[in-house]
Amino acid sequence: MVQSEKAPELLAPVGDFERLQAAVRYGADAVYLGSTEFGMRAASANFGPEQLRQAVDYAHAHGVRVYLTCNTLPRSGEVRRMPEFLREAGACGVDAFIVTDIGVLSLVKEVLPGAEIHISTQTGIVNYRAAAEYHKLGAKRVVLARELSLAEIREIRENTPPELELEVFVHGAMCMSFSGRCLLSNYMTGRDANRGQCAQPCRWNYCLVEEKRPGQYFPVFEDETGSYILNAKDLCMLEHIGEVIEAGADSLKIEGRAKSTYYVAAVTNAYRLALDGYLADPAGWACPEWLSEEVRKVSHRDYSTGFFYGRPEQGQRVDNGGYIREWDVVAIADRWEDGVLYCTQKNKFCAGEPLELLEPGKRPETVTADRLFGPDGQEMPDTRYASQPFSFRFGRPVAPGAILRKRAD
Repeated sequence: MVQSEKAPELLAPVGDFERLQAAVRYGADAVYLGSTEFGMRAASANFGPEQLRQAVDYAHAHGVRVYLTCNTLPRSGEVRRMPEFLREAGACGVDAFIVTDIGVLSLVKEVLPGAEIHISTQTGIVNYRAAAEYHKLGAKRVVLARELSLAEIREIRENTPPELELEVFVHGAMCMSFSGRCLLSNYMTGRDANRGQCAQPCRWNYCLVEEKRPGQYFPVFEDETGSYILNAKDLCMLEHIGEVIEAGADSLKIEGRAKSTYYVAAVTNAYRLALDGYLADPAGWACPEWLSEEVRKVSHRDYSTGFFYGRPEQGQRVDNGGYIREWDVVAIADRWEDGVLYCTQKNKFCAGEPLELLEPGKRPETVTADRLFGPDGQEMPDTRYASQPFSFRFGRPVAPGAILRKRAD
């Protein structure tokens, strides 16, 4: 067994301030986020200079570290803007910079001497020599390639300096290209995946067309709708979290900076409970079934264990490129006061419908709001208006930010 003396970090994705609050409330030790430039998720809301300062202040007030993504491959014209960008980010108090490009690495060292540097998974680190060399160049942490097995992670841990931290993805979307370094989107749409603009053409439906028979489409798979031959399943190692830790992971990373607030909350909560359960009893822990179900109550593709146990036998879903969504968020708890739970509506539901209440650090609880009341105190049969405040009687305190959800229609 290879295991760090300190508890592994749980690292959650953040795309805006609302998702930052969810990650912090639901148990993240650290978050990673992007600013308005140089991050690999251009579609996320991200954080401008003032928003970044507010985000860091909020996270630090709750004991949570903040890592800033600077992991695109910038062109020469963009590199000229980076020193000022780095100075502004450093002044905001971010705890580490996640970089891919060796030129950006050198700029961080030059502009912010002593700043903590993490090497992005985009770099494609798959052996201990590469990891050790980045440590010599000043990296405190390397984010390992997602194509590694547990045995290979263990070998890297055994052959690198103990002070070099290893970060490992344990949950989220997988890329069909090696460590996300893909040109498919750029060729097909002009949106460069290596600059945070991926259009995800690997999720599209494809058919073959023979040169001399234009307009006749032939499915790659035995299905008239075509085949999603490039579509990878999502990664989920919740049930195997102990094996990842024992292989030598210092940080357990959840993918999803472009995902919803609910995704961040529910998945972070599930891994927090799994991690704490394992650390409390490493020899006897097994993931309970209800906890495994938690990551299936968010929008997701079919799950797999990726490359952790060698080459995936069932790593792709070729008949469908969409998501599985079986639950809807209907409300967020604002406060509990004198036996009344005050909420903000997210989706319509009716009085008396069975709901689930998800609170940070807890198993979900089935609840029923038999009588709903609007902001004027009038009883109402359902929550029909977007973002409508409402309340109902509830017998115990509920944490702000708790989620009410129901099975999707």
